[in-house]
Amino acid sequence: MTYVSSSIDLSFESSAAESSTAIRTDPRVMMFRQLPRWIQPFLTWLTARPAPGEAAPARSPRAFVLAALTWTLGGIAAGVVALHLPPSAGAAVLALGLLMTTCGLGLFQVVVFHHCAHGTVFRDRVRNRQVGRLISAVLVFKHFDTYQREHMLHHSPRKLLTDEDEFADFVFAMCHLRPGLVKRELWRRVLRNLFSPGFHARFLYRRVRASLASPDRAHNSLGITVWAGAAAVSVLGGFPAAFLLLWVLPVTVLLQMATVFRILCEHRFPPPVLIAARGKEFVCRATAGVFPGLHPPVQGVRSWAGAGRWAAWWLNMLTIQLFVRLFVLVGDAPCHDFHHRRPATRRWTSYIHARQQDMDAGCPGFPLNYQESWGLFRAIDENLATLAATPPGVVL
Repeated sequence: MTYVSSSIDLSFESSAAESSTAIRTDPRVMMFRQLPRWIQPFLTWLTARPAPGEAAPARSPRAFVLAALTWTLGGIAAGVVALHLPPSAGAAVLALGLLMTTCGLGLFQVVVFHHCAHGTVFRDRVRNRQVGRLISAVLVFKHFDTYQREHMLHHSPRKLLTDEDEFADFVFAMCHLRPGLVKRELWRRVLRNLFSPGFHARFLYRRVRASLASPDRAHNSLGITVWAGAAAVSVLGGFPAAFLLLWVLPVTVLLQMATVFRILCEHRFPPPVLIAARGKEFVCRATAGVFPGLHPPVQGVRSWAGAGRWAAWWLNMLTIQLFVRLFVLVGDAPCHDFHHRRPATRRWTSYIHARQQDMDAGCPGFPLNYQESWGLFRAIDENLATLAATPPGVVL
């Protein structure tokens, strides 16, 4: 496959496309074959998979910072507009605004905060640390220094899926999932948590304690001052309900719901022998790409049946899959497996094409190539199945 760095150009070389489609048989290739070229860039973003022969657009880390700010502030602005519209129209605009705000907060969490911990957003270590600390104080994330230290352990094969791993701590201690439970029971606990006030209160308490009750008094003071000041302005300005609805709700409950889905699709539990070995195959088996989308219909639109199938496919792509991309699988979250194999790379800004290039090259340095799931809920179901198949006591 031929990839050429460019600004926003998307080229489709016929020879490259033919060789790629001969190798790839995933839904994205089918979309490329059956849909016009002008819609391919949108499908690349939506599915987080490139079309065969597609050039990688150049994008800087700061573009992700700008995107996070734009989605967050745009969502708040849409929410403000919604509150001044008639209820019939206002409800739809409000829902869109909350989705946009949660998307922006997810980008801050998954992309900016996370890659600052890897030192790959800004050129110097000090700036990455400053921005990371600011985000953790304002958005009530774990103190950046603590998060950075624990996250580096998470990337160690010797610590992944142990009691020192942040992922395992969230799955077991926060979500109360357990190895060996039947998959149906694991799903029941997940769904119960999502709509449980007690779960969200406990989740928020952990966040507040890790962020605003850290050993760093200056950090705590900044976060408390920002939140107290915002609350005071909303009360004095006469809009406390709007503040709670448009800002507090997305930062707490909505972001926490998105976090549950996102974390549960990030890692699966390999066979016990691989967990014990903790080698590169363990890393390969413990992560998989998760891509929003599904196979397009094979049948054309010239028949009523074909037109109906295509209408249903587009409805799914522009509702469920688009929602998943904006609410859960934000930024480079779909390519989390690429991040675990190449955690220090600065090519994460072109994550869609960088992962594909690495996969086409056979993922040098690893015994297995990439694995993937299409669809968020299918990915979570597969991951929970591996947890159900894991004997108690093997992981921790």
